[in-house]
Amino acid sequence: MSTTVVQTAGVMRAADVRALLGDPPPAFLIEAADAAARRAYHRLRHVAFVEEQALFDRTDLDERDADPRTEVLVARTADGTVIGGVRLGPATDGPDIGWWQGGRLVATRRSGVGAALVRAATARAEAAGALRFDATVQASTYRFFQRLGWETVRPVTVAAAPHMLMRWPIGRIAQLAEATKSELGLLLQGIGPAGFVGDDGAPVPGSDLVAACDAILPAMVERDPEWAGWCSVLVNVNDLAAMGAVPVGLLDSLGARDASSAGRVLSGLRRAAAAYGVPILGGHTQLGVPAALSVTALGRAVQPVPGGGGQPGQQVRLTADVGGNWRPGYTGRQWDSTSHRRPDELRAMLTVVGQARPAAAKDVSMAGVVGTLGMLAEASGCAAVLDVADVPRPAAASVGDWLTCFPGFAMLSTGPQELHADPAVSAVCGELTTGQGVALRWPDGEVTAALTGAVTGMGAA
Repeated sequence: MSTTVVQTAGVMRAADVRALLGDPPPAFLIEAADAAARRAYHRLRHVAFVEEQALFDRTDLDERDADPRTEVLVARTADGTVIGGVRLGPATDGPDIGWWQGGRLVATRRSGVGAALVRAATARAEAAGALRFDATVQASTYRFFQRLGWETVRPVTVAAAPHMLMRWPIGRIAQLAEATKSELGLLLQGIGPAGFVGDDGAPVPGSDLVAACDAILPAMVERDPEWAGWCSVLVNVNDLAAMGAVPVGLLDSLGARDASSAGRVLSGLRRAAAAYGVPILGGHTQLGVPAALSVTALGRAVQPVPGGGGQPGQQVRLTADVGGNWRPGYTGRQWDSTSHRRPDELRAMLTVVGQARPAAAKDVSMAGVVGTLGMLAEASGCAAVLDVADVPRPAAASVGDWLTCFPGFAMLSTGPQELHADPAVSAVCGELTTGQGVALRWPDGEVTAALTGAVTGMGAA
């Protein structure tokens, strides 16, 4: 079967959509339901759950069907007939806290429809930023879900009938920690002063100096040089701030293809240095080489705050600037809360750890909030529990994105000390416990594992 594709007014149109789907085309497609498809899906549910199985008296529709956040995915044949569907959406009232629930799966006896709908639902929930995705399924079908990779939680009762609570394993946090931090223990063995191993900065022996050094991803330097320059200052002054140090100067090392590329990086670096009030003391610049940028920051702290000073039983607090938005081109990965702030606001946030002097503090890094909490807990020789609903978060970010992104300015701290960091917000959102790893605690009291062991392998500080 041939395909003729024409372009009209800049829009590609397929003369034969069936050919684009393959020959022969698939028996059905999964898609988000429009109003008509929802009605067809509800009819299928009524036949299955009311007429045939008698699980409900007159209707199986409930408040979740009326919730505008509830989504419906349907399976359609080539002629548009709805042959199955499933609903999913946030499990709690109010803001979406990353706990989603699926249900009311119904499908005709056509092979593969049910499995395809379940797989599509899990993909949609993860794409929406869910970190917990549950489903209550009839006791007679839970093994079907097990074969698709779902975990069995416990028996429950729904509509006076035995069901099983199932949970889809979402490994987003663990995968990020594995990719960014898991190799550090072996690589950095023996590096770092006692009591500050794995910390954001390093106290210089015999002085009140604290040094920090960060490199920016070469791809970011290449494609977004001004932002790379800004971030090279941001990450370093945050590292110093996490140890309660006052920044006193920066050194940069820059590689670039040409003078124009180098100038764009230095423009962002200069602008950030001026905003934070930190002088650029010097550095090294080389042209005619692949893009590269690293910055070293120096600060002063008589008694640096360690990242590994926590103890089981201490509160965990997140202090974060939730203003701003996603950096263009980095949606879901980099939150820009800093480039629009006034210099006095930026500098005020850098002082909060030094003023409060918590037991332990750590700047949220590319491992995200949960991964960084795992590093703080590991350095403290313990584990942590994070109360997901209590985490300060911008409305424009899903929970999954916020807990795994680089958030601009965000500090984790432990102990009873309050951190006053206007315009940042601060809230207790967990605690340190015995053991290893990080667990997520949900409003219903359920606890799910996010990180089951050490993040870096560097051990206690």
